[in-house]
Amino acid sequence: MKFTGWPEKGELVVGEVDEIADFGVFVDLDEYEEKRGLCHVSEVASGWIKNIRDHVNVGDRVVAKVLDVDESSQQIDLSIKDVNDHQRSDKIQEWKNERKADNWMGIAFGEDVDDGKYTAVAQALYAEFGSMYEGFEAAAIHGEEALSDTDLSDGEVEAVVDTARENVSVPYVTVTGYVDLRSPGHDGVDDVREALTAAEGNGEVPDEIELDVSYVGSPEYRIRVRAPDYKTAETELETSAERAREAIEAVGGSGSFHRERESDDE
Repeated sequence: MKFTGWPEKGELVVGEVDEIADFGVFVDLDEYEEKRGLCHVSEVASGWIKNIRDHVNVGDRVVAKVLDVDESSQQIDLSIKDVNDHQRSDKIQEWKNERKADNWMGIAFGEDVDDGKYTAVAQALYAEFGSMYEGFEAAAIHGEEALSDTDLSDGEVEAVVDTARENVSVPYVTVTGYVDLRSPGHDGVDDVREALTAAEGNGEVPDEIELDVSYVGSPEYRIRVRAPDYKTAETELETSAERAREAIEAVGGSGSFHRERESDDE
């Protein structure tokens, strides 16, 4: 998504060097429509610059700090040297993330989505999360609940969530569910214990997955799964609950399951 307005003083921007002159470098701003900035030769690099092309070339993608904006004269002054390595790395990653989110918008609403709809959805995600990428990431982890405070319609929420769950890789997520296990027989306690053992996977859970089953309050037990991505965690949670239900029903008991999702850092 490209913004139609102007960058703010002090903002970090990503752009492509499209012209080099003796007095400075012109940069086409990737994040702003039809906006071009000038980085004076003194702001390209620290120290004396003998040849500006020793530091930048046409086609280079750079991160620059906005020094000043003069809308009346259509001028944006930039500095490349005022951006340290850490800032540059973070900004490039942010830019890459937004490009991914832009692709996801095409998947969610079609490559031929009209500008009005795209802008409305993008603005809703920016308003709530600060970026489209953060919005998709939240949707992948928390589902529709993450978008409940946005202005998106039910159909738009569903499209974002479905696309996020298919495409967003979250470093690690935790999903939690609860099983209610009841057994009326003499060996009811043992039956429940066997069902919980089945839920734990009998030692067959993959190494990259952490699965924990704990007591909440009879007849309710918590299943918590930590996995590299949402789909894996959700699948393992449902499989664990199904193992418990099948085990308790096999001895004449009953089992039911309901879910609760949460992010890894909650």
